[in-house]
Amino acid sequence: MGAAWPFSTVFSHGEPNWLLEIASLTALVIVLQATTSRRRAIRLGWIFATIWLCGTFWWLYISMHTYAGLDPILTAVAIFALAAALGGYYALACGAFWLLRGRAACLASLPFAALWTMAEMARGTWLTGFGWGAVGYSHIDGPLATFIPWLGAYGVGALAAWLAAALVFALRGDVVSRVALLTLVVIGLLSPYLAGSWSAPAGNLSVTLLQGNIPQDEKFQAGSGVPLALNWYAEQLAQSKTELIVAPETAIPLLPADLPPLYWDALQARFSSGAQAAMVGFPMGDMAQGYTNSVLAFAAQRDPVWRYDKHHLVPFGEFIPPLFKWFTRMMNIPLGDFNRGTVGQESFEWKGQRLAPNICYEDLFGEELGVRFLDPELAPTIFVNVSNIGWFGDSVAIDQHLQISRMRAMEFERPMIRATNTGATVVIDHTGRVSHSLPRHTRGVLDATVQGRTGITPYAWWVARFGLWPIWIVAIAIVLVATRTRRMRSD
Repeated sequence: MGAAWPFSTVFSHGEPNWLLEIASLTALVIVLQATTSRRRAIRLGWIFATIWLCGTFWWLYISMHTYAGLDPILTAVAIFALAAALGGYYALACGAFWLLRGRAACLASLPFAALWTMAEMARGTWLTGFGWGAVGYSHIDGPLATFIPWLGAYGVGALAAWLAAALVFALRGDVVSRVALLTLVVIGLLSPYLAGSWSAPAGNLSVTLLQGNIPQDEKFQAGSGVPLALNWYAEQLAQSKTELIVAPETAIPLLPADLPPLYWDALQARFSSGAQAAMVGFPMGDMAQGYTNSVLAFAAQRDPVWRYDKHHLVPFGEFIPPLFKWFTRMMNIPLGDFNRGTVGQESFEWKGQRLAPNICYEDLFGEELGVRFLDPELAPTIFVNVSNIGWFGDSVAIDQHLQISRMRAMEFERPMIRATNTGATVVIDHTGRVSHSLPRHTRGVLDATVQGRTGITPYAWWVARFGLWPIWIVAIAIVLVATRTRRMRSD
């Protein structure tokens, strides 16, 4: 069951398969329902989640062993330990579900969805959060996608968990579950007709996305990857003719102070006048003030240059968690402790568009991107993701990250343009459809026209104001009602 789940997000040619996800979760509910003890339910939930999570982010092995040089056995142990720790959330959820299960199926299917969703949100937000491979991403192309602009990834994941549990109890003859199941099926069949749009066109912007394909093991090497990056990106920035040029995360792998003579001046001069701008990934800072993973925007009448600093940092890659310096000393990672930018930094305004960058896996955290939508007049019209997934080789991590970006585009009904080192360099429209793309692991340039959007989806409205608290409150309320009902039945 757990081993099948990772394939639900990138089942065929990198596309998600919502049926496989429902089947996996349904099988788990069946097993939990037949389990004879709470301890066994906890153990089964932990095993399911640990196998699923190991299969979801196994590609961490590539970054930790291949590129960081960590011992292969220790690398495997570390990945398993991470999956096992995160699997604890689901183990507790399954144990609680076992206590609340009973003959009244309507009092079991909803609590299962609530408990599972709380485990998902805990994994995705607590202790910096790592919600990679959550339930909702399997449903980007399924019938539940209609609800994404309303409920977001976690809300759609809750519906999927409810659907799986309701299916189990409907097959056992429960009338309420059959009605719930029929309702979801009807909504799914009608979803093409129910889908509306909460956004409106806000003009077009011509863009160029650069994919340097700099080998990860050479990217920060002074004799190979650094001069290659400096020369190739400088050449493309000089030649491109579109209104906006975007280069990936740390496309320029040196601090401005360490650049070759006149390189910085030439870059500023290139965009100091005219109708073109560039957004380029840079490391910024110094020893005294600390360092940031940043995006700089060069444009006419921008002095100093516009700057975005990454807020949600990667553990061990961009900051060292307490008590883990011994672990990072065992790896050869060229990045260290970075400073954090603030949440909801202002957008870069250019050619009538408000461009909101996010770096690497920051687009995994929809509740943080949502802060930018508190004021509709200042809300982004286009998301810009700059990434370097080269750390994970030619693996499924590229496909998974693409689905994450598609989910954010659908939640907010905003296009997402992605400039990456090795892929996926793409243009995603406001419906989550990939309209333009580059072949992965190639050096190339992608020219496209992107339509900006204005307007606020229901999800953008509530997540900007309350974060994930509405889902937490509903989930907790469901569990409390189910607990009280169970006690009343016991009495």
